[in-house]
Amino acid sequence: MYTIQGLLKIVAAFALTLIATSAFAAGAGVITHLSGTMSVQRPDGSVRILSQKSEVQPGDVLTTQRDSYAQINFTDGSAATMRPNTTMKLEAYSFTQEKPQGDAMLMRLLKGGLRTVTGLIGKRGDQDAYKIGTSTATIGIRGSSGDTVECAANCGNLEPGTYHTTYTGSYIMQNQGGAQLIGEGQFGFAQDPKKPPVLLPGDPGLNLSQLPFSLGVGGGAIRGGSSQECIVR
Repeated sequence: MYTIQGLLKIVAAFALTLIATSAFAAGAGVITHLSGTMSVQRPDGSVRILSQKSEVQPGDVLTTQRDSYAQINFTDGSAATMRPNTTMKLEAYSFTQEKPQGDAMLMRLLKGGLRTVTGLIGKRGDQDAYKIGTSTATIGIRGSSGDTVECAANCGNLEPGTYHTTYTGSYIMQNQGGAQLIGEGQFGFAQDPKKPPVLLPGDPGLNLSQLPFSLGVGGGAIRGGSSQECIVR
């Protein structure tokens, strides 16, 4: 027979197990919208097809196929939408409500396009805790929303390199050559990791249209771009 104290210990242990399991299962984020096909390669090398409500973990390499879009909402309140033919690796993610000093987020955009809206990471502690890595530059945030395009090849009239436009707030594009702040309505470009990023006089032809769903946090939505579809090959 169990004593009352023994039963209480068992119940408490079970509750702690549930809490720990729930915290682990929560991961870094969840796919909240999906149009088309999206796959993930896990750190152990396994590959699987994802669906809406699938979880995203640090170390995941995420890929959207042609005509496919996917929005990920992260636990810090930020969000990212992957455009068609995009590959992004979530290299690092750390967010604990009570430990702002441990905040960290690094998304490595390997190819394609990524629209981002920031959350608490980068706002409540180290402003450099949130970063987007590309082949020619690292992009940091300053409480903002914008589009980043990694154009390695087959970009039509666009020169190869990294492009970024800001809708709200500001982003900073930096590499070995220097740094460039990109404010609202501006377009930045980094052609080479050893050459400083520059501001472009206007839209170079990215044609960033409205996405098939609104990207926002807390009910808000980000609107921007032209009426033409963005094709990222």
